[in-house]
Order: sequence, then C-alpha cells, then structure tokens
Amino acid sequence: MDRMIYTALSGMEAAMNRQRVTASNLANAQTPGFRAETFTVDAAELRGPALEARAMGRGGVFGADMRTGAMVHTGQPLDIAIGGNALMALQGQDGAEVYSRRGDLSIGATGVLENGDGRPVMGETGPITVPPGRKVSIGSDGNIFAADPAAPNAPPENLGKIKLASAEGSRIQKDLDGFMRVVGGGILPTDETATVTTGALEQSNVDTTKVLVEMIEAQRAFERRAKLFSTAGEIDTSGARLMSLRS
Repeated sequence: MDRMIYTALSGMEAAMNRQRVTASNLANAQTPGFRAETFTVDAAELRGPALEARAMGRGGVFGADMRTGAMVHTGQPLDIAIGGNALMALQGQDGAEVYSRRGDLSIGATGVLENGDGRPVMGETGPITVPPGRKVSIGSDGNIFAADPAAPNAPPENLGKIKLASAEGSRIQKDLDGFMRVVGGGILPTDETATVTTGALEQSNVDTTKVLVEMIEAQRAFERRAKLFSTAGEIDTSGARLMSLRS
C-alpha cells in the first residue's frame, strides 16, 4: 500500500513542478528573447537489501529551448536582434557574467547601457557607459557609437563593442534568474562573426497554444494521481473489513 501512495505522491510533486514551469513559460510569452524552459520526468528507483525496488517520479527543468524566436521591427535605435546562436553578455547581480538574447536596450540613470532586465551590457573591458547628453547608435557588429549633438560635424565616439558570445562547445544552463550561465563557472568566448540587427527585437520562442495544452495535461495528471489516495483508502478499508469478518 505504501508503495502506491509514495509513487502517487512523487507523481503529484512532478506534476506540480511541471505546472510551475509551464506557468513561467506562459508568463514570458511576450518577453523579448525569452527561451522556453523544458521539463522532463525521470524514474528514480530505490534499491536496498531489505527494500523492494519501487519507481518514483522525479521531475525538473531539463534545459531551455534554444530555437530562435520571430524578429519584429520596432524602429527603436537601441533595440537589437542578435543573429545566429550568439548570446549577449551581461553583468549578473552577483557580478558574474551571464548571457541572454533579450535586446531591448536603454541607458540607465547612471549612464550604464542596460537590457530590458536592468542588467548592464558587457563590453570588452566591462559594462558599457554612455556619457550624458549623447546620441547613441549601434553598428551591425555590436559597436556602440555616441554623437555629441552640440558638435554635429565631429565624428561619433566609439564607446566599445557589445560582447556577443558563442556557446558552441560549452555547457550552459538557465539559472533561476532566467539568465544563461556556464556550468561550473567561467565565461564564454567572444564570437567575432556575430552580428546584430538594429531597430528590431527577437520575440519569445514560447508557443502559447502548446503551453496551454501542457498546462491542462499537467493539471489532469495531478488529479489522476490525487485519486490514487482515495483508492488506497478504499482498499485499506475493504481489507480491514475482510479481516474483521474473518476474526
């Protein structure tokens, strides 16, 4: 009896985790550059000298769907869509280098170039800072230029180049904060061939129709496993009744 209960309980926990992942994907269906999280359930067998093997459901985030999302032209000079499979380097909250495809850039209150998540955009030597009052433009190779409106004939100043990194040959994973990180620490090498399209944004690659179906399936899976508890109670009651008749 306990085997059925614990198996059902682990299945319910996996279904709940799947619902959380699905809800997160659905909530970010309109987030630029978002990569949908993928979920998987594995069987975890318990073995021991006095314990029969039983299979538990163990579910968790397997990784991220790295397929490219659709590109939408916005006309905004600080919006960029990253070409190919390159990732834009950002400075995480812990100071480490993290990676994203979200390209809705803006200039923060301190003059630091940030993406839509509020994280500083990394250049070759650190976060890119824009002098106050400058008009910023971005080249197709990721170089940042700042022109002084007070000196229209002066050439724009090159503030640095956005670090566009290549994850080829490296293991990366999506962290709880939604950014990509190198497994075990470290940083990704610069992709010198990567390009960006200015005035455009890459949309989320979440398929809302598929996500809604997955949410319904997860809810039904949870309900099916919950019914096993009432079934176990009925079996236990019937067994006790038979034992009382026998006595």
